Amino acid sequence: MRAAILRAYGATPEIGEFPEPGVPDIGQVAVDVVVAGLNPVDVSLASGVFYAGPPPVPSVVGREGVGRTAGGHLVYFDGPIAPFGSCAERALIDATAQFPVPDGLDPAIAVCLGISGLAAWLALEWRARVQPGETVLVLGASGVVGLIAVQAARLLGAGRVVAAARSASGLERARAAGADATVRLGQPGDLPDALRAAAHGGADVLIDPLWGEPAAAALEALNPGGRAVQLGQAAGPSATLTSSTIRGRMLTILGHTNFAAPVDVKAAAFGRMAAHALAGELTVEVERLPLAEIGDAWARLQRSANRKLVLVPGN
Repeated sequence: MRAAILRAYGATPEIGEFPEPGVPDIGQVAVDVVVAGLNPVDVSLASGVFYAGPPPVPSVVGREGVGRTAGGHLVYFDGPIAPFGSCAERALIDATAQFPVPDGLDPAIAVCLGISGLAAWLALEWRARVQPGETVLVLGASGVVGLIAVQAARLLGAGRVVAAARSASGLERARAAGADATVRLGQPGDLPDALRAAAHGGADVLIDPLWGEPAAAALEALNPGGRAVQLGQAAGPSATLTSSTIRGRMLTILGHTNFAAPVDVKAAAFGRMAAHALAGELTVEVERLPLAEIGDAWARLQRSANRKLVLVPGN
């Protein structure tokens, strides 16, 4: 079968022929891949130094996709069984880690609700337990996770949503997605003051896929008792925090990774997002690319594409 193959850690995947999955073992399912989603975690895994451990080489890249089962049903899947990743014509998946895709939902949108969507939705609903009327501050709001988080905060009842990012055009998209106010990162001036002003005095919940200096500033803009959910390190692996910021405001810092979320929690959240997407209440900008363009897609992923890149094996 045609597949995007990782042949060495740190290398760009290349198109080639890879053995198809054989007869699935008990608890496994083979699917025909309709679309495969690309994510920054794919690059991290391919580097060979990801904290969850390196994939085997050679192997097919891709952590998520939408596939068609032997019975003709469309399902979303993540964490395909190595060495069969999602960026191929067929994949091998865990039978307990597949979520039904509702009739009428574009498979390319469905795959956006997986790794990216769950990171945003679960950070708000499951980790921060956002309450109706609270103010939510989203860092990195120009990226896929951030833009979904802006919409998810509104759908979960937030009273005010503040989007912060470096990209002016990305902030325009965030405002169109439902942000009440935006803050441009990397500009002169006092960032905590700017974030507090945009939040009308302070935020109750922080969604942070950046870490680094932006996170340190955003923590200072949280209200007493505020909760910060840490999702990633796009702005750097370390941040300098003051003790008084955390203890003086009685802040709570929560880590989140989809890997650690129970399957039933992820399945329920995926179903809720899918319903909102079908109703037109949750949208994602998608760019479809043929599988043969994995090299270009990989390079764009490393530069931050600011939209969801989806590979179509059939093209």
